[in-house]
Amino acid sequence: MRPTLDRVREAWMSIVQPWLSDAHVLDLYAGSGALGLEALSRGARSADLVERDPRVFRVLQQNVATLSAGDAARLHRVDALRFAAKLGPLEYAVAFADPPYETDAAVVLATLWLDVPFAGILGIEHSPRQQMPGAPAIRRYGSVAIAFYQEPSLSRDTP
Repeated sequence: MRPTLDRVREAWMSIVQPWLSDAHVLDLYAGSGALGLEALSRGARSADLVERDPRVFRVLQQNVATLSAGDAARLHRVDALRFAAKLGPLEYAVAFADPPYETDAAVVLATLWLDVPFAGILGIEHSPRQQMPGAPAIRRYGSVAIAFYQEPSLSRDTP
């Protein structure tokens, strides 16, 4: 598990804050659940947290229980790409993804979103060396980059 750095998570949350109020959010490759749980603490109505690894999933369950996230956090122990591939248009207001850097999962996920924008805003953490499809807005934080994709029909400013 490679958790998102605190300063990166804080910047990420600040960027999507305008879309979090009463929102349904998705945290793909949830790991500890830091992104989805942070979104709940900032006003999201619900968070679906997706994590495949059984050991990491147990940590996620403990974190949800410790923070008393209750019914607001729905946990899914499945592959994140398979989960995303089944989604329809705009099922979530905001989606977070922190896939492993050593795979092509970030590019595959972006391609899935470009085909069917399952969230109004999708942020994908990735290596700054990785080229992301679809000309997203990119924010760089040292050895980390976040590609932001936004459904064009949203009326708020681009992240």
